[in-house]
Amino acid sequence: MGKLKPGVVFGDDYKTLIEACREGQYALPAVNVVGTNTANAVMEAAARNKSDVIVQLSNGGAQFFAGKGIKDDLQAKVLGAVSCARHVHMLAEHYGICVVLHTDHANRKLVPWLEELLKHGEEFFKANGKPLFTSHMLDLSEESLEDNLAESERFLKMMAPLDMSLEIELGCTGGEEDGVGSDEDIGADNPKLYTQPSEVLEAYNRLSPLGHFSVAASFGNVHGVYKPGNVKLRPEILRESQKLLSETHGLKKNALPLVFHGGSGSEKSKIEESLGYGVFKMNIDTDTQFAFSKPVGDYVAANKAAFEHQIDPEDGTPYKSKYDPRKWLRAGEEGLIERLGEACTDLRSTGKSLAQ
Repeated sequence: MGKLKPGVVFGDDYKTLIEACREGQYALPAVNVVGTNTANAVMEAAARNKSDVIVQLSNGGAQFFAGKGIKDDLQAKVLGAVSCARHVHMLAEHYGICVVLHTDHANRKLVPWLEELLKHGEEFFKANGKPLFTSHMLDLSEESLEDNLAESERFLKMMAPLDMSLEIELGCTGGEEDGVGSDEDIGADNPKLYTQPSEVLEAYNRLSPLGHFSVAASFGNVHGVYKPGNVKLRPEILRESQKLLSETHGLKKNALPLVFHGGSGSEKSKIEESLGYGVFKMNIDTDTQFAFSKPVGDYVAANKAAFEHQIDPEDGTPYKSKYDPRKWLRAGEEGLIERLGEACTDLRSTGKSLAQ
C-alpha cells in the first residue's frame, strides 16, 4: 500500500487510506472535537501511536469552536466548522500523520448547515485545489429510505466535483448525539437499530454511480454508555450486507466502506469482529469526553485551594502556577491522548499510518 503525504487527506488519497484499512482489517478512531485543545490532542495521540485519525465536528461542537458569544446559531455552526478545518489543515502535516476531516450527524434540520459548509468548501477548493473537509455526514435515518437516498444523491452530486466523500446512515443509531436522536430509541429489541442488507444494496445502487461514499449501517449501535442488556450489537448485519453487495455486483470482499457509530463502551470482541467486515472508522465521542474531563476534575480536586484563592490565605503563597489554564487543560489533553492510545490498540491502527 502506497504512502501518503502527511496532512489532511481527500479524494484518491482518502480512498487509498480506506483501502489500507480494508486490507489490513483495522479502523481509524473518529473523535469529535470542540476546540483547539481537543483537536490538537487528537493529532498528538495519532502521532504518538503512529496511527492516522479522523477529526470530526458535530453541529454543537462547531458552534462551541466559534464561541458562545456568536448569537446566530447557524452562523456559529458554520464559522466554527470552517475555523476548525483551517486549523487542522495548518497543523496536521506538522504532526506527521494523515488526518480525515469530517462533520458528524446532520439530520433534516441541519441540512442548511451542510449547504453553507459546501459554499465555503467551494471557495476553499477554488483557492487551494483541495476540499476544506474530506467528507460530510448526512444523517436522514429518521426519514423514509426514499427521502434519505434522494437527498443523499443531491449532496453527493455537489460534493463529488470537490473531491469529497459522503457518509450516510441507514437505520438509526440509538441514543442522542448533540441534539440528533433520542434515548427513547434505545433497546435491544428495537428493529430501527438494525439495518437491512437490502437497504445497503439500494444505497449502493443509487449512490455508487455518483461518487465516493460510506455507510453507517446500524447493527444495534447507540450513542453513549448504558447498563448491560440495553445494547445488543449484531455485527453479522455488516457481514451479510457486504456479502449481498459482492454477490449482486461481483465486488471484492468488504468493498463498501462501513462506519461504526456509538463505539464508546462497546465490547472489544464486537469491535474486533466488525473490523473483519469492512469497518474503517469508529466513533468514540462519549469515552473521549470523559477521558478529557476526569483528569481536569482530578487536578482541581488535588489543587482545591488554588481554585478558591489566588494567594494562600494563611501563608501568602501565590497559586498562579496552579490555576494557570494551561496546567489543567493539558491534564485533559493527556487524558484524551491516553484513551486514544487504547482506541488505536482496539482498532489495530497502531503503527499503521500511511504518512511518509
